[in-house]
Amino acid sequence: MVAGALTLGLAALCWTAFPKFKEDNFQTMTIVVRKRYWLYYALEFMSGGRRQIFVGFAAFLMVAEFGYDPAAVVALFAVNHVIAIWLAPRIGRLIIRWGERPALVFEYIGLIGIFVAYAFVDVAWLAAMLYVVDHLFFALAIAIKSYFRKIADPADIASTAGVSFTINHIAAVTMPWMLGLIWVADESGRMAVFLIGAVMAVMSLALSIMIPTRPEPGNETTVWRSNVVLPAE
Repeated sequence: MVAGALTLGLAALCWTAFPKFKEDNFQTMTIVVRKRYWLYYALEFMSGGRRQIFVGFAAFLMVAEFGYDPAAVVALFAVNHVIAIWLAPRIGRLIIRWGERPALVFEYIGLIGIFVAYAFVDVAWLAAMLYVVDHLFFALAIAIKSYFRKIADPADIASTAGVSFTINHIAAVTMPWMLGLIWVADESGRMAVFLIGAVMAVMSLALSIMIPTRPEPGNETTVWRSNVVLPAE
């Protein structure tokens, strides 16, 4: 009841205290899937798979392999979120300075190392440190959204948000049970799950390299250019 009351109070504060912005672009109200957004869709799919390995199997690793109790896992969650609150705005400024491609390349190179380390780690405190660092890389995923904003027709933003949410959750629905079967299959299952995660990070790295230095409509990827030119506002 206390948490619910605080949530309602915060919602009322946000509704009254924060400015309201008029939407300048009419949003497409039907589902839109465009060929020129294919790289964004692929990055979202891989991001969904990566998230499931972190949310499901990295946390399971803490409990099943190293005996972390619920209080310890909750403490890890709390540490992750406190650091993320401090780090996320700085990551945003870093993406503005670097651009989307370098930010995502940095993220996926880091994830390759983290997933390989998950596969072989045998020290509890080191596994916990990997878990925290793994979560910090989530902030860099903002670059996927900012990349899309640069290449998209403004009218497609709302519709494509629904499409990307669906694509992201295709991995969220299918990967847990498939990787779970691999995990319990034999003693090397844990290693196989995280090495699959490393392979996915390599695939994501290859996709991120296809992002142009200056993404915009008509220049969505480095391997294929569309002929789209949006009208001037």
